[in-house]
Amino acid sequence: MANSLSTCSIVAKESLAILSNMLTFSKAVNRDFEDTFTANQARGYSPGVTINIKRPPRYTYRAGRVAVPQATTETTVPLTLSQGGVDLSFLSIERTLSLQQKEKKLAAAVATVANEIDRQGLQMAYLATANLSNAAGTLPTTALAATQIFTDANRRLDEMAAPRDKQRQFIFGPGMNGAVVSGLAGLFNASPKVSEQYGTGLVVDSFGASVGMDQNVVVHTNGAATATNAAMTGQSGSAITVTAVAGGTLTAGTVVNWPGVFAVNPQSRVSTGVLMDFVVTSDVPLGGTSIPISPAMVTSGAFQNCTASTTSAAYTIRGAASTAYNVNLAFHNDAFTLACVPIWTPQRGVIDSAVESHNGLSIRVVEFYDGTNDNAITRMDVLFGWAATYPELSNRIYSV
Repeated sequence: MANSLSTCSIVAKESLAILSNMLTFSKAVNRDFEDTFTANQARGYSPGVTINIKRPPRYTYRAGRVAVPQATTETTVPLTLSQGGVDLSFLSIERTLSLQQKEKKLAAAVATVANEIDRQGLQMAYLATANLSNAAGTLPTTALAATQIFTDANRRLDEMAAPRDKQRQFIFGPGMNGAVVSGLAGLFNASPKVSEQYGTGLVVDSFGASVGMDQNVVVHTNGAATATNAAMTGQSGSAITVTAVAGGTLTAGTVVNWPGVFAVNPQSRVSTGVLMDFVVTSDVPLGGTSIPISPAMVTSGAFQNCTASTTSAAYTIRGAASTAYNVNLAFHNDAFTLACVPIWTPQRGVIDSAVESHNGLSIRVVEFYDGTNDNAITRMDVLFGWAATYPELSNRIYSV
C-alpha cells in the first residue's frame, strides 16, 4: 500500500504539539497579547503587524494635605509580527515507495521553527537586559558558588521590584547548566529532586524559580575598549557624553556603570545602594565621545530609575575587555512578551490546509502540488513577534 502524509489537520495538530514541547525560553514569557490581534479581527478590523503594549503609569507621592494634581503618562512598547516557517518537498515516487516515519520528519522540521523562535527571543532579551549580577563569568562548580548564582540574581530582581509570585525563570546555556547541576548536587534538595537532576542532567526548579536549559543563549563579546572619564553633573537620557573611548570599540550589548549613578526602587525612588547597570545599544568606535544606552537615564519624576550624579570619574565596563560571555538570564515572565497569531489559511489552489492554535501557539500547514516537477510540497508557517515589555525585571548572569 502506498504511504502518504496524513491530512493537514492531523499534521498541524502533531506539529503544534511538537513545537510546544521543544520551546524553552518561549515557554517562560508572557503570552497574553495574542488576543489583541485575534479579538480585534473578530470585531471587523485588524491592528496591523504592530501593536503597542501599554505599560502602567507611575505617580509620585504627595506629602501633606494640599493636592498636587499630576498628569497621567502612559508609555508603550511595540510588538511587531514576522512570518517564517519550514517547507518539505516529496516527489511522487518518494510518497509511493519510501516515505516512512512521518513523526520523525515532522519533529525535525518543527525543531527548526522552535529553535528560531527561541533564538530570536533570546537575542531580543540579551539586547534589552541591562542588569548584571555576575560579571566575573566564572562557572559555579561548588555548592557555594551555585547557590550564589541564584541568590544574587534573585536579589537583583527584588531590587527591581519583580514580584515573588512563582513566575521567576532562569534560562541557562549548556555550560552553566552543567556547572549548576554539579554545584547543587545534593545541596538542600529532597531525594526526588536529586534523582531528577541525575536522571535528566538538567537543573530542577530551585530557589523559587523555574529553570530551563537553552542552547540559544547568546554569546556576547566585550570589545577592546577601556573606560574613560565621564562628568556626570546634569547628564541624563539615552546618550551619555564621555572622554574619547580608548583601547578599541565599545561593543553593543556591553554593560556599563556610571560614576555615582545608583539604581532606585521603582516605587519609593530610594537608592538601592547598587550602581545601576546600563546596556550599550550600538557600537562606539575608538575615540567616540557619546555612548548610547538603555534604559534611558531618568533622574527625577514618576519614572525615575536612578539617582542623579555630580561625580566626575571613570565609568565602569563590566566584564573583561575582548572576552566572550554566555548571557544566561534570570527574569520574571512579564519581562518579555511573545505573541503567536493564527495566519490566514488558503482554501483554493491547494491540496489541503489547516491551522491549529493552543495555549498561545499557532501553526499553519498547507500542502500544494508542483505539476511540472511532480512534487508535493508541504509548508509550515508561524506568525510571531517579540517585545521587551519590562526589561528591568530581567537580569544577566555571565559565564565563560
